[in-house]
Amino acid sequence: MSLVSNLFLIFVLAAVVCYYLAPAKIKWIVLLVFSYVYYLAGGLKYVFFILYSTIVVYLFGRWIDHLQKKDAPQKVLKRVITFGIIMSFLMLVTVKYTGFFIDLFNSAFKLNIPGMAILFPMGISFYTFQSVGYLLDVYWKKAKAETNIFRFALFISFFPQIMQGPIGNYNRLAPQLITPHKYSRESFVKGLTRIVWGFAKKMIIADWAGVFADAIWDDPDYYNGIVFLGLIFYGIQLYADFSGGMDVVIGIGNLFGIEMDENFRQPYLAVSMADFWKRWHITLGDWMMNYVFYPISLSGWMMKFSGWSKKRFGKKMGRIVPIALADLIVFFLVGIWHGASWKYVVYGLLNGGIIAFSELMGPAYRNWKKALNISGKEGWFHIFQIIRTYILVNLRWFYDRSDTLTDGNYLVKQAFTHFDLSQLFDISAGSRGTEYVPIALLIIAVGCAIMVTAGVLKEKGIDLQKKIIALPTPAAAAIYILLFLLIGLFGCTAAPKGFIYAQF
Repeated sequence: MSLVSNLFLIFVLAAVVCYYLAPAKIKWIVLLVFSYVYYLAGGLKYVFFILYSTIVVYLFGRWIDHLQKKDAPQKVLKRVITFGIIMSFLMLVTVKYTGFFIDLFNSAFKLNIPGMAILFPMGISFYTFQSVGYLLDVYWKKAKAETNIFRFALFISFFPQIMQGPIGNYNRLAPQLITPHKYSRESFVKGLTRIVWGFAKKMIIADWAGVFADAIWDDPDYYNGIVFLGLIFYGIQLYADFSGGMDVVIGIGNLFGIEMDENFRQPYLAVSMADFWKRWHITLGDWMMNYVFYPISLSGWMMKFSGWSKKRFGKKMGRIVPIALADLIVFFLVGIWHGASWKYVVYGLLNGGIIAFSELMGPAYRNWKKALNISGKEGWFHIFQIIRTYILVNLRWFYDRSDTLTDGNYLVKQAFTHFDLSQLFDISAGSRGTEYVPIALLIIAVGCAIMVTAGVLKEKGIDLQKKIIALPTPAAAAIYILLFLLIGLFGCTAAPKGFIYAQF
């Protein structure tokens, strides 16, 4: 059931009505039922996967809690949590990476083992990470183990976020899911505002940008003169699509009185790659920071490596080298989380490599700024940092958007060797053909200007969403109607597509 379908909107309306009509004691059960109905709509065969994750993680959480209450030795607890993590990731690794491992095995030993057709359940990457985060929080005594398996099932399956996140933290999300919320005008208006804005970003900006990005990437030999523009269009498409999807998801949560974690914070206004990853897919970044980066940084082998680095490179650099290594490991995992392909390995290592290089070069950067009399507070320098980061971010999209690593390398070459802007007007702008290209480009430009303006205002502490919530109901309703009309008038006329990150 696609988030952009009329059926989904009817489903959400039915869920909201049933939730607020239900007695307080069973409101959470209503959410659980609708969540599983939504998942079942994707196919009965997929339910096995989410049930596996739910039951396995629930049982391991109870087991760890039981051992902790009995003051079991730390060695035993470590074995149990390790086994639990392996069992939790087993399903994800099997369905997502089996084909990749077979290809690697064939290449290494020059064999021809046929690939396997394996089901890929919707949302498996998101609910697996969410459940493992819960398990580790129980192990570290940051969260209490849930004793009711059905309440835990709701935490794993809550339907708005099942397709593309955000990756929820148990302590922040689970209590809200079981709390019987009463209708609140503020929450409802907030939710409607996010939903309508999200659909506008998706159906106007993302889908129009996707028309041009897809045309260029699907036929790079013909459109070899505008590959770099294709890169920019894809960056616009991906951000408007993913953040628009998050607006819809978080807005639906608001309709039930539930506040999910934000996943974006004006990422294209970032001043460095590290800053970008604090603003883009925030819940994945937080997950990697809390459950990968910190455990690695504080591990015994990393402490030994840190000691060796200090002896080898000096105290200052010795502190930085282990952090840079941890960054590389984290972003390698971020890369393969996105998919089982060498292009994602390169994508992850590019991110990690840039951030690690920045860490290593930190002392030199500070010296250069001091020598050039740059304090870092100058307006022009801030703009320079944003532009520099935007360029670095877009260069990574070569490998994110390309089908293979080879295709990505080819497109990098084309982008810097051929320029022919006239090819842009050979692209068919949806059902309206090539004649509509100037209008489509204007729609994208105006849409991006609105997004940037809203982002800049939010950075300055001016939240347009809060201002809409404060308006009288008729005025807020007029804004919703206007946005819906704009979607109808200026929405993309190409074949509709679902949200990009729903495939993960």
